[in-house]
Amino acid sequence: MTDPCLPECGVARFLTLLNGPWATLIVRELLHGPHRFNQLREALPGISPHTLTSRLRQFERHGIVTRTTYAEIPPRVEYALTPLGEGLREVLEAMGTWAMAVPNPESGGVTA
Repeated sequence: MTDPCLPECGVARFLTLLNGPWATLIVRELLHGPHRFNQLREALPGISPHTLTSRLRQFERHGIVTRTTYAEIPPRVEYALTPLGEGLREVLEAMGTWAMAVPNPESGGVTA
């Protein structure tokens, strides 16, 4: 399966590259440093192995993540953000700051 051409619009391109909630959460975990596949699965309860593999492969294709295989028995594979992927740190921090400023409707901060 090949990815469609990336959109020209930056926001649309971002949404294509980080499609779905799991993509952003995978990046969040990798911002803490390299992880093995099972470490990512443990950190993201509910993600299926298929979804995790698919997202990691997409990130590799676009230069966001590197996959390093170590010649050990059993083989060890680690995923890490590239400098391009590390650039998402500021984006995710800004998203988190913005989201925490949104009042929780259950606490009476928002009227309908």
